[in-house]
Amino acid sequence: MTTDAPGSTASSPSDRIDSSVPHPARRYNYWLGGKDNFQADRESGDAMAAAFPTIRTAALENRRFLQRAVGYLAREAGIRQFLDIGTGIPTADNTHEVAQAVAPESRVVYVDNDPIVLAHARALLTSSPEGATSYIDADLRDPEQILTHPDLLRTLDLSQPVALMLVAVLHFVPDGDDPYALVRKLLDALPAGSYLAASHATHDYLPPEVAAEAKVAAKGGSPHGLINLRTRAEFTGFFADLDVVEPGITSVAEWRAEGEPQPRPSVVEVSMYGAVARLP
Repeated sequence: MTTDAPGSTASSPSDRIDSSVPHPARRYNYWLGGKDNFQADRESGDAMAAAFPTIRTAALENRRFLQRAVGYLAREAGIRQFLDIGTGIPTADNTHEVAQAVAPESRVVYVDNDPIVLAHARALLTSSPEGATSYIDADLRDPEQILTHPDLLRTLDLSQPVALMLVAVLHFVPDGDDPYALVRKLLDALPAGSYLAASHATHDYLPPEVAAEAKVAAKGGSPHGLINLRTRAEFTGFFADLDVVEPGITSVAEWRAEGEPQPRPSVVEVSMYGAVARLP
C-alpha cells in the first residue's frame, strides 16, 4: 500500500517516489535485509524495532508463510492461478517462482501501487515458458480497477479457481476504508473453489504499552502508513463464509511449518496471524 490516492499513477515511477516519507514496502524491504529503501524507511523501521524488537523475525516469518501457502495451494489444492495484491519489492521465492516450481503452467498477476515495486516489476515477470505473469500498478482500495484491468483479464481466467493472496497488506487498510468490503468484492469476482490466503499483524500477544508504541512508530505520514493491528476475531472476519483449511487461523510461524528450522519463533515474537481458506 502507498499513500497515493487509489489507482493514481504518474508519468514514471520515479515521479511518485518521496524518499523523505517512510513507506511500508520499503520498510519491509529493510527488515528483510534488502537495499531498496531510504533513510526515512530505515529510521521508521528502527523506531518500530525499538518498540517491537523482533519485528525482523516477524517479517521473515511472514515471508515464509507466503511461500508455504503458495506451495500448499499449488501442490495440494491444485490451484494454477494467483492474484497477489500488495506484492512488495521482489525478493527470493516470489509467488510465481514457488507456484511454477510445482506447476510450471501457473499464472500469476501481481498488484501493488508502490513506484519502487513498479520499477522492479521485470523481476516479477520472469515466468516459466508454460505459465504467465503480469504486474498491475493499482491499489487494493480500488478492487474494480484491479478486476477489470486488461492485463489481469489477459492473464487469468476468472471462470476458473484463483488464489487471492493478501499477505501482510490488510493491516495497512484502516477501518474507515472498510477492508472487509474490499476483500468481499474481490472474492465475489472469483468462482467456487478459489482460495483466500492472508496474514495480518495483531496486538493479541503484545503488552498494551508495546502495541501502542508500535502503532506510533508505524505511522508513515498518513493514515495509510499506519499499521492497524487487529484481534483474532477481527482477522477471522475476513474469512466469513469460507472454509478455512487446517491448521486454521494461527500464527504465521506455526502455519504448516513442520518443515521449517526448529525451534520455531514464538507467537509473541511474530505477532501475526495467517490462514488459508476455500471459497465454497
